[in-house]
Amino acid sequence: MLSTIGSRGFERVITSYSSASIPSFLLPAFGQATSRSFSTSLNRPSHIGREPLSIPPEVNFSIIQSPPPKNGFKAGVLPKRIVEIEGPLGKMSMTIPPFIKIKHDTTLRRALVTVEDKEVKQQREMWGTTRAYLQNHILGVSEGHTAILRLVGVGYRATVEDTATTVSPEFPGQQFVVLKVGYSHPIELPVPKTVKASTPQPTRILLEGIEKEVLLQFAAEIRQWRKPEPYKGKGIFVNGETIKLKAKKIK
Repeated sequence: MLSTIGSRGFERVITSYSSASIPSFLLPAFGQATSRSFSTSLNRPSHIGREPLSIPPEVNFSIIQSPPPKNGFKAGVLPKRIVEIEGPLGKMSMTIPPFIKIKHDTTLRRALVTVEDKEVKQQREMWGTTRAYLQNHILGVSEGHTAILRLVGVGYRATVEDTATTVSPEFPGQQFVVLKVGYSHPIELPVPKTVKASTPQPTRILLEGIEKEVLLQFAAEIRQWRKPEPYKGKGIFVNGETIKLKAKKIK
């Protein structure tokens, strides 16, 4: 029935029944003609991926085409590219999928990450992920990443040693974080190659490095030996981590 009524007829119907069935504060909304356009595609931008990357002056940002394999590229398979980011603290690289596009503006020192088709779930997910990794790499080689671990508990302390008795070094000069956190023996953990560990205080561990993922993974491995517990508040806390204490159960 409504489809056969024109816009003027609909307005006459609304006007005739406005005083009886429609509240006065709704009349302006009904009096305005509205239109809705339909589209077969959805606009799904990545809130993280669409933000441009700012490249500091001391950082070199370059995109390199990966070398072809010995047998050549397969039909329909696009070659991957490698983004190299070099700064005063080191150099990092990242392989970019073929559907990821990077527009590098050397004048404004900015880089914009886009994808071929943002309606494809995989591309949309990798859009924000790629941008986040590149941002971490830029900060890593220019400023570095840090993590501070707090040891809370009676007798809990940590040191950084050049040798270990229970673990063999994986590369020359590797150091070890030694934990004394209530076990019958010290816990010796090898420090990753791109991470620098120090103990400014016996109950503090400072981790520094250019690779954020490696640094936080090592911090999680240290925390694993004494997770914060909710009754006495003891444990190994990473950065600003806190825990809500629970009341002890009294039988």
